[in-house]
Amino acid sequence: MTINKGTLYWSRGCVTETGDEGEIVACRAAKNCHKLTVYNWLRNVPADREYDIFEVRFKNTRKGFYRNTNQLELNEGDIVAVEASPGHDIGIISALGLVAELKFLKSAPNVADARTAELRKIYRHARAIDIEKWQEAVSLEYTTMIQARKIASSLGLNMKIGDVDFQGDKTKAIFYYIADERIDFRELIKIMAETFRIRIEMRQIGARQEAGLIGGIGPCGRELCCAQWMRSFVSVSTNSIRHQEISVNPLKLAGQCGKLKCCLNYELDTYLDALDAFPKIRQIETVNGPIFLQKTDVLRGVMYFSTAGNMQMFPIPVEKVREMINSVNKGEKLEVRINNDGELDSEFKSAVGEDSLTRFDKSKRKRKKKKSSAPNAQNASNTPNASNAPNTPNGGRPQGNANNNRYNKRKRQ
Repeated sequence: MTINKGTLYWSRGCVTETGDEGEIVACRAAKNCHKLTVYNWLRNVPADREYDIFEVRFKNTRKGFYRNTNQLELNEGDIVAVEASPGHDIGIISALGLVAELKFLKSAPNVADARTAELRKIYRHARAIDIEKWQEAVSLEYTTMIQARKIASSLGLNMKIGDVDFQGDKTKAIFYYIADERIDFRELIKIMAETFRIRIEMRQIGARQEAGLIGGIGPCGRELCCAQWMRSFVSVSTNSIRHQEISVNPLKLAGQCGKLKCCLNYELDTYLDALDAFPKIRQIETVNGPIFLQKTDVLRGVMYFSTAGNMQMFPIPVEKVREMINSVNKGEKLEVRINNDGELDSEFKSAVGEDSLTRFDKSKRKRKKKKSSAPNAQNASNTPNASNAPNTPNGGRPQGNANNNRYNKRKRQ
């Protein structure tokens, strides 16, 4: 297939234009249009009925759900003209069938039945004149954003206009801005409406959305999640760090937007489910003194304790911690023993019956050894007689006594 100069065609989620030799020279569709694609996991599952709800995506994170009232044959990736207020808009179908209906019910929890919900309509497949007008609107977005920034700066407004999204028929534009305080738009909207001759809609975004618009590479080596696939942003709190036992290091935990990384919430539910099996304690009373909880290895199911005055930690499995807590609740006293490897012995000892307060006050008397008058008498009594050992040399005495006598003489000298 030969692609001629200036040919417009659909490729990888956007409308592209070709040069003299067929190479792609410009993406004429909306910026970041590839980030809102949806993988249809139910593609090969036969449908039990006809689904007329379709998800249509636009620029940035803007999406909408529309009903196919005209019974058009639509597929994923088709460019369609949809109902807007006012006029019409041009978008790309990103989800259809049961997947689109389930996503709609998730976004509208108050709707009981999706088949009776009031939705805007899909008019038709986008014609060539619709796409050309849409491309003209996209080409005006950058210059409109720069000019809008100048107008806001001349009015002394403390805000930053980050992006502009034109409607497909060039009758309306959405201005995305960032501001730390409340902004009075009355004069700004009046001037911009007179300058651009379109309807103006101001939409505030946060630092996370701005990072998604700019894009970049994260510390993991992949493209930023906010610039690749994330549409809705959930606030990330320090509780996510605490539940996952992560060291608080602002340099490593902050993303390019200056906020806590969104990926801190990815495994939070797994940790919260695992933490339900852990006892809620801070210390355990033992005979040796209280042992204090220092940290928890959630996924391995191990709790690390230390004694008072000694920060060396020793691990205890969660099951054994429960046994120790049950013993303490029954009134038993525990004795904790740490082996040479710094770990708890496999069996902790119950100290029941050893709770006498005066057991350490009893004085221990040392027994004095009685000195015998005949030092060799005991040896002589243990020595076999000559009659019982005829083959013993030195007159029946064992040879060890002779060696002892030599050692004693040498010691006296």
